[in-house]
Amino acid sequence: MAEPPATKVYHDGCPGCAMEQRKEEHKGIPYREFLFVAITTLASSLPISSLFPFLYFMIRDLHVARTEEDIGFYAGFLGASYMIGRGFASILWGMVADRIGRKPVIIFSIFAVIVLNTLFGLSVKYWMAVTTRFLLGALNGLLAPIKAYSIEVCRAEHQPLGLSIVSTAWGIGLVVGPATGGYLAQPVKQYPHIFHEKSIFGRFPYLLPCLCISLFALLVLLSCIWLPETLHKHKGLEVGVETAEASTTQESAESHQKSLFRNWPLMSSIVTYCVFSLHDTAYSEIFSLWTVSDRKYGGLSFSSKDVGQVLAVAGASLLVYQLFIYGWVDKILGPIHSTRISAALSVPIIAAYPFMTHLSGIRLGVALYSAAMIKSVLAITIITGTSLLQNKAVPQGQRGAANGIATTAMSLFKAIAPAGAGVIFSWAQKRQHVAFFPGDQMVFLLLNLTEVIGLMLTFKPFLAVPQQYK
Repeated sequence: MAEPPATKVYHDGCPGCAMEQRKEEHKGIPYREFLFVAITTLASSLPISSLFPFLYFMIRDLHVARTEEDIGFYAGFLGASYMIGRGFASILWGMVADRIGRKPVIIFSIFAVIVLNTLFGLSVKYWMAVTTRFLLGALNGLLAPIKAYSIEVCRAEHQPLGLSIVSTAWGIGLVVGPATGGYLAQPVKQYPHIFHEKSIFGRFPYLLPCLCISLFALLVLLSCIWLPETLHKHKGLEVGVETAEASTTQESAESHQKSLFRNWPLMSSIVTYCVFSLHDTAYSEIFSLWTVSDRKYGGLSFSSKDVGQVLAVAGASLLVYQLFIYGWVDKILGPIHSTRISAALSVPIIAAYPFMTHLSGIRLGVALYSAAMIKSVLAITIITGTSLLQNKAVPQGQRGAANGIATTAMSLFKAIAPAGAGVIFSWAQKRQHVAFFPGDQMVFLLLNLTEVIGLMLTFKPFLAVPQQYK
């Protein structure tokens, strides 16, 4: 005789139980909560890569590079400083979010963005720029709790959408951020009829994009007043509520009793996630450096505004994809197959970039914009799929810590990525006339090798799939 289903037990005064009751009463998509997830994620991600379009020019203006070919070397370490800071602190933020709640960590992280991103725009020394970026990474602990939050505000059938919103908002931030930097950096030079050379933006040519992002983050911080908490704050929560959820399996209940580091479905998905994150960060920096570098070095001789425009269009394509297409992709293919297909399709696109230097005019525009849009969509599909695997491998009480481990590991990989990409890019520009993959062809070859490694890690015996995807 079949056992009756577990009875849900709710506790008065527990915000997690209140959220569970709300999900029972309202079975549709929680649009308001998802909107909060989207704007807070966007505010946190905007500063991460907003410096890439003007990074080349900023390093030049800070007078630390001896030659033009050395700019990529210093740019790499400045780009890596944020991820090094985040790598030191992400596990701590995840544990704090599991202890005191998601909302306090989210609010503090947005506040850190407001203060430290503005200070970065005021940097006049290389050490100041590196320090503010490091602190911004260390004190912005939003990514781990927001991933947990995105699947705790909705029912099981809407959890892929919740995580895709995080990934897409994060991806849009990583695209719109550079677009903002490209359009608004050096405003005296770009818009001399509006900004005077003796104004504050003449003295601090990279303040305007940072200030605009900080103002947006301020608005998001004010909206966090209405952000509901989702963490259960009572004993026995796994028995009372979590066992009643359709998405919670016996496997995740057992994993709650053991160390996260011995949870191989979690750890294997984190390693795969880290490899793809390393690739995406290196790609973002190389793309910006490659497009603004001179054609004699194999680049496109773009201005920061030109790069910003390309990235803005790519960001718009991400929004359309997330709203109208990704749900069908996940429903038909699932997170594992969609990740594999996206990784495989990324390889020929990346291989085509160095040959675009032979194009010009409308043909260059069509090729570059199309490649940037498709690559952005494929990257966000991969990150969403691997994130979904991570969060399905653990119960609620461990999601913050699990995402903290993932964010720490990913941050270390992303710290290596820009530093390594900058060094390799600088080296490649000095080998323009060699026979074996000259110049930037070598850079994009190494990017593709990283993508292929990530693709291989999505297969058995390495990747252990959570029970619900078997």
